[in-house]
Amino acid sequence: MTRKGIILAGGEGTRLLPLTKDRSKQLLPIYNKPMIYYPLSILMLGGVKEILIITTPRDNKEFRNLLGDGSQWSLSISYEEQNNPNGIAQSLLIAENWLKGSSSVLLLGDNFFFGHGLPDLLKNTFNNSNGSTVFLHNVADPSRYGVANIDNNKNILDIVEKPSEFISNWAVTGLYCYDQDASNYVKEIEPSNRGELEITDLNNRYISENKMQAQFLGQGYTWLDMGTHESLLEASNFVKIIESRQGIKIADLDNIPINE
Repeated sequence: MTRKGIILAGGEGTRLLPLTKDRSKQLLPIYNKPMIYYPLSILMLGGVKEILIITTPRDNKEFRNLLGDGSQWSLSISYEEQNNPNGIAQSLLIAENWLKGSSSVLLLGDNFFFGHGLPDLLKNTFNNSNGSTVFLHNVADPSRYGVANIDNNKNILDIVEKPSEFISNWAVTGLYCYDQDASNYVKEIEPSNRGELEITDLNNRYISENKMQAQFLGQGYTWLDMGTHESLLEASNFVKIIESRQGIKIADLDNIPINE
Protein backbone atom coordinates (compact mmCIF):
# COMPACT_ATOMS: atom_id res chain seq x y z
CA MET A 1 0.00 0.00 0.00
CA THR A 2 1.31 3.43 -0.96
CA ARG A 3 0.55 5.83 1.87
CA LYS A 4 0.88 9.57 1.39
CA GLY A 5 1.76 11.93 4.22
CA ILE A 6 0.07 15.18 5.24
CA ILE A 7 1.60 17.67 7.66
CA LEU A 8 -0.81 20.28 8.96
CA ALA A 9 1.27 23.41 9.55
CA GLY A 10 -1.54 25.96 9.51
CA GLY A 11 -3.25 27.60 12.45
CA GLU A 12 -2.64 30.94 14.10
CA GLY A 13 -0.27 29.81 16.86
CA THR A 14 -2.03 32.02 19.41
CA ARG A 15 -0.55 30.11 22.36
CA LEU A 16 2.92 31.21 21.23
CA LEU A 17 2.31 34.93 20.77
CA PRO A 18 4.22 37.19 20.27
CA LEU A 19 6.65 34.69 18.67
CA THR A 20 4.06 33.79 16.03
CA LYS A 21 2.87 37.30 15.21
CA ASP A 22 4.79 37.34 11.92
CA ARG A 23 5.60 33.66 11.27
CA SER A 24 4.30 30.13 11.60
CA LYS A 25 5.16 28.31 14.81
CA GLN A 26 6.38 25.41 12.63
CA LEU A 27 9.18 27.70 11.41
CA LEU A 28 10.39 28.45 14.94
CA PRO A 29 13.62 26.77 16.05
CA ILE A 30 13.65 23.64 18.17
CA TYR A 31 17.26 23.71 19.33
CA ASN A 32 19.18 23.63 16.02
CA LYS A 33 16.46 22.95 13.44
CA PRO A 34 13.10 24.42 12.40
CA MET A 35 10.13 22.75 14.07
CA ILE A 36 8.82 21.45 10.73
CA TYR A 37 11.89 19.23 10.39
CA TYR A 38 10.72 17.03 13.26
CA PRO A 39 7.33 15.91 11.87
CA LEU A 40 8.91 15.68 8.41
CA SER A 41 11.51 13.28 9.80
CA ILE A 42 8.76 11.10 11.29
CA LEU A 43 7.19 10.59 7.87
CA MET A 44 10.58 9.87 6.36
CA LEU A 45 11.41 7.34 9.09
CA GLY A 46 8.11 5.63 8.27
CA GLY A 47 9.05 5.34 4.59
CA VAL A 48 6.62 7.99 3.30
CA LYS A 49 7.95 9.73 0.20
CA GLU A 50 5.01 11.82 -1.06
CA ILE A 51 4.18 14.61 1.39
CA LEU A 52 1.72 17.49 1.37
CA ILE A 53 2.35 20.44 3.69
CA ILE A 54 -0.71 22.54 4.50
CA THR A 55 0.13 26.09 5.56
CA THR A 56 -1.56 29.43 6.09
CA PRO A 57 -1.58 31.72 3.03
CA ARG A 58 0.80 34.06 4.87
CA ASP A 59 3.46 31.41 5.50
CA ASN A 60 3.28 29.30 2.34
CA LYS A 61 6.18 31.04 0.62
CA GLU A 62 8.43 30.65 3.68
CA PHE A 63 7.85 26.90 3.78
CA ARG A 64 8.55 26.62 0.06
CA ASN A 65 11.79 28.58 0.49
CA LEU A 66 12.86 26.34 3.37
CA LEU A 67 11.90 22.90 2.04
CA GLY A 68 11.57 23.26 -1.73
CA ASP A 69 10.15 20.29 -3.60
CA GLY A 70 11.87 17.77 -1.32
CA SER A 71 14.07 16.31 -4.03
CA GLN A 72 17.18 16.98 -1.93
CA TRP A 73 15.87 14.29 0.45
CA SER A 74 14.45 11.99 -2.28
CA LEU A 75 10.96 13.21 -1.41
CA SER A 76 8.13 14.80 -3.35
CA ILE A 77 6.79 17.75 -1.33
CA SER A 78 3.66 19.61 -2.38
CA TYR A 79 1.88 22.54 -0.74
CA GLU A 80 -1.69 23.64 -0.11
CA GLU A 81 -3.20 26.44 1.97
CA GLN A 82 -5.71 26.44 4.80
CA ASN A 83 -7.37 29.83 4.53
CA ASN A 84 -9.01 29.63 7.94
CA PRO A 85 -8.27 27.34 10.91
CA ASN A 86 -11.45 25.29 10.58
CA GLY A 87 -10.24 22.16 12.31
CA ILE A 88 -7.69 19.40 11.92
CA ALA A 89 -10.08 17.20 9.95
CA GLN A 90 -10.39 19.92 7.31
CA SER A 91 -6.88 19.01 6.17
CA LEU A 92 -8.27 15.82 4.64
CA LEU A 93 -10.67 17.88 2.52
CA ILE A 94 -7.88 20.22 1.44
CA ALA A 95 -5.75 17.18 0.53
CA GLU A 96 -8.51 15.22 -1.23
CA ASN A 97 -7.48 15.96 -4.84
CA TRP A 98 -3.80 15.47 -4.00
CA LEU A 99 -4.48 12.12 -2.32
CA LYS A 100 -6.24 10.76 -5.43
CA GLY A 101 -7.81 7.98 -3.39
CA SER A 102 -4.64 6.97 -1.54
CA SER A 103 -4.50 6.09 2.13
CA SER A 104 -2.83 8.71 4.28
CA VAL A 105 -0.94 9.49 7.43
CA LEU A 106 -1.82 12.85 8.96
CA LEU A 107 0.65 14.51 11.32
CA LEU A 108 0.31 17.79 13.18
CA GLY A 109 3.25 20.08 12.51
CA ASP A 110 3.86 20.84 16.19
CA ASN A 111 4.15 17.22 17.37
CA PHE A 112 7.47 15.71 18.48
CA PHE A 113 8.12 11.95 18.74
CA PHE A 114 11.25 10.14 19.85
CA GLY A 115 12.06 6.64 21.05
CA HIS A 116 14.08 3.49 20.54
CA GLY A 117 12.69 1.40 17.70
CA LEU A 118 10.47 4.22 16.44
CA PRO A 119 11.38 3.77 12.73
CA ASP A 120 10.32 0.09 12.75
CA LEU A 121 7.14 0.88 14.64
CA LEU A 122 6.23 3.61 12.16
CA LYS A 123 6.96 1.46 9.10
CA ASN A 124 4.99 -1.49 10.46
CA THR A 125 2.02 0.69 11.32
CA PHE A 126 2.02 2.69 8.09
CA ASN A 127 2.30 -0.50 6.02
CA ASN A 128 -0.23 -2.59 7.91
CA SER A 129 -2.87 -0.16 9.16
CA ASN A 130 -6.38 -0.96 7.96
CA GLY A 131 -9.14 1.57 8.38
CA SER A 132 -7.59 3.95 10.86
CA THR A 133 -4.87 3.88 13.49
CA VAL A 134 -4.25 6.43 16.22
CA PHE A 135 -1.06 6.69 18.24
CA LEU A 136 -1.66 6.93 21.99
CA HIS A 137 0.71 8.16 24.67
CA ASN A 138 0.37 7.92 28.45
CA VAL A 139 0.03 11.35 30.08
CA ALA A 140 -0.32 12.60 33.65
CA ASP A 141 -2.94 15.26 32.82
CA PRO A 142 -5.45 13.66 30.40
CA SER A 143 -8.03 16.41 30.86
CA ARG A 144 -5.96 18.55 28.44
CA TYR A 145 -6.26 16.12 25.52
CA GLY A 146 -8.49 13.92 23.47
CA VAL A 147 -8.52 10.72 25.53
CA ALA A 148 -9.16 7.13 24.46
CA ASN A 149 -11.60 5.00 26.42
CA ILE A 150 -9.98 1.53 26.34
CA ASP A 151 -11.54 -1.87 27.13
CA ASN A 152 -9.73 -4.81 28.71
CA ASN A 153 -8.58 -6.03 25.29
CA LYS A 154 -7.04 -2.63 24.49
CA ASN A 155 -9.72 -1.80 21.96
CA ILE A 156 -10.82 1.83 21.72
CA LEU A 157 -14.47 2.25 22.73
CA ASP A 158 -14.56 5.97 22.00
CA ILE A 159 -12.50 9.14 22.21
CA VAL A 160 -13.53 12.04 24.44
CA GLU A 161 -12.13 15.52 23.95
CA LYS A 162 -10.79 17.06 27.18
CA PRO A 163 -12.89 14.89 29.51
CA SER A 164 -14.09 16.44 32.76
CA GLU A 165 -14.08 13.02 34.43
CA PHE A 166 -11.25 10.50 34.34
CA ILE A 167 -11.43 8.00 31.46
CA SER A 168 -7.85 6.86 31.01
CA ASN A 169 -4.32 8.25 30.81
CA TRP A 170 -4.05 7.42 27.10
CA ALA A 171 -4.01 10.68 25.14
CA VAL A 172 -4.48 10.73 21.37
CA THR A 173 -1.37 12.22 19.78
CA GLY A 174 -1.30 14.22 16.56
CA LEU A 175 -0.36 11.23 14.39
CA TYR A 176 -3.14 9.40 12.54
CA CYS A 177 -3.35 6.79 9.77
CA TYR A 178 -6.45 6.75 7.55
CA ASP A 179 -7.70 4.67 4.66
CA GLN A 180 -9.05 6.09 1.41
CA ASP A 181 -12.49 6.81 2.96
CA ALA A 182 -11.30 9.57 5.30
CA SER A 183 -12.01 12.56 3.05
CA ASN A 184 -15.54 11.36 2.35
CA TYR A 185 -16.17 10.79 6.05
CA VAL A 186 -15.08 14.36 6.82
CA LYS A 187 -17.70 15.64 4.37
CA GLU A 188 -20.36 14.08 6.61
CA ILE A 189 -19.08 15.69 9.82
CA GLU A 190 -21.05 18.61 11.26
CA PRO A 191 -18.93 21.52 12.51
CA SER A 192 -18.60 21.66 16.28
CA ASN A 193 -19.78 24.51 18.51
CA ARG A 194 -16.53 26.32 17.78
CA GLY A 195 -17.16 26.00 14.04
CA GLU A 196 -14.47 23.39 13.37
CA LEU A 197 -14.37 19.96 11.76
CA GLU A 198 -13.10 18.00 14.73
CA ILE A 199 -10.62 15.16 14.27
CA THR A 200 -12.21 13.43 17.28
CA ASP A 201 -15.50 13.21 15.38
CA LEU A 202 -13.73 11.58 12.44
CA ASN A 203 -11.96 9.13 14.72
CA ASN A 204 -15.20 8.22 16.47
CA ARG A 205 -16.76 7.52 13.07
CA TYR A 206 -14.05 4.94 12.43
CA ILE A 207 -14.57 3.50 15.91
CA SER A 208 -18.32 3.16 15.33
CA GLU A 209 -17.58 1.09 12.22
CA ASN A 210 -15.00 -1.08 14.00
CA LYS A 211 -12.27 0.32 11.78
CA MET A 212 -10.04 1.86 14.44
CA GLN A 213 -6.82 0.42 15.84
CA ALA A 214 -4.57 1.74 18.61
CA GLN A 215 -0.80 1.97 18.61
CA PHE A 216 0.37 2.43 22.20
CA LEU A 217 3.53 4.46 22.74
CA GLY A 218 4.64 3.14 26.11
CA GLN A 219 7.76 3.56 28.19
CA GLY A 220 10.78 4.62 26.18
CA TYR A 221 8.81 6.93 23.89
CA THR A 222 8.59 10.69 24.18
CA TRP A 223 5.74 12.73 22.73
CA LEU A 224 5.52 16.51 23.00
CA ASP A 225 3.04 19.05 21.70
CA MET A 226 5.31 22.00 20.92
CA GLY A 227 2.52 24.57 20.89
CA THR A 228 3.28 26.44 24.12
CA HIS A 229 6.26 28.45 25.35
CA GLU A 230 6.98 25.80 27.98
CA SER A 231 6.84 22.85 25.59
CA LEU A 232 8.86 24.75 22.98
CA LEU A 233 11.68 25.13 25.51
CA GLU A 234 11.20 21.57 26.77
CA ALA A 235 11.55 20.14 23.26
CA SER A 236 14.66 22.24 22.57
CA ASN A 237 16.29 21.11 25.80
CA PHE A 238 15.39 17.48 25.09
CA VAL A 239 16.99 17.57 21.64
CA LYS A 240 20.08 19.32 22.98
CA ILE A 241 20.57 16.72 25.73
CA ILE A 242 20.13 13.74 23.39
CA GLU A 243 22.38 15.14 20.69
CA SER A 244 25.15 16.41 22.97
CA ARG A 245 25.27 13.52 25.45
CA GLN A 246 24.40 10.53 23.26
CA GLY A 247 25.67 11.73 19.90
CA ILE A 248 22.31 10.91 18.30
CA LYS A 249 21.10 13.34 15.65
CA ILE A 250 17.35 13.98 15.77
CA ALA A 251 15.53 15.04 12.59
CA ASP A 252 18.76 14.95 10.59
CA LEU A 253 16.96 14.92 7.25
CA ASP A 254 20.13 14.60 5.20
CA ASN A 255 20.95 11.24 6.79
CA ILE A 256 17.58 9.48 6.99
CA PRO A 257 17.62 6.52 4.58
CA ILE A 258 14.69 6.39 2.19
CA ASN A 259 13.54 2.93 1.17
CA GLU A 260 13.29 2.42 -2.56
